[in-house]
Amino acid sequence: MTYPLVRELAADGIPVAVTCRVLKVAREPYHRWLPCPVTEADIVAAYRANALFDAHRDDPEFGHRFLLDEAREAGHAMAERTAWKICSQLGWWSAFGKKRGRNGKEPGPPVHDDLCTVVDKHGVTRHEFTADGPNRLWLSDITEYWTSEGKL
Repeated sequence: MTYPLVRELAADGIPVAVTCRVLKVAREPYHRWLPCPVTEADIVAAYRANALFDAHRDDPEFGHRFLLDEAREAGHAMAERTAWKICSQLGWWSAFGKKRGRNGKEPGPPVHDDLCTVVDKHGVTRHEFTADGPNRLWLSDITEYWTSEGKL
């Protein structure tokens, strides 16, 4: 909001009409804002944010839904979406949030030992597909198909 800047420049002696014209701000809304620079909605939003912050400081493992319950118990009623918006804008996330990789998927550790891995004399890891004996090394190709019930 540029109204505080207009007020500061007016205090420095620059006419309000000139400042509003340069900043492309209408004068009438500025003069309506001047007697009451903090609106009732801003005050309510600040009280809600304080209630959510107090709940988050007490229990950092809570997400926005539990913080909303704590704020409601403290007497600050608000919608769930409002609590989510305040928490999201201010970065108040659960301490146990899920770490996400690229596209929300991150590969896990291998479920078996890689018997084909060989490290050469230069320290480069590569695969060598030779088996020491029968039934020691199996190779396969997995093809995945999407069905109406999920991946097959």
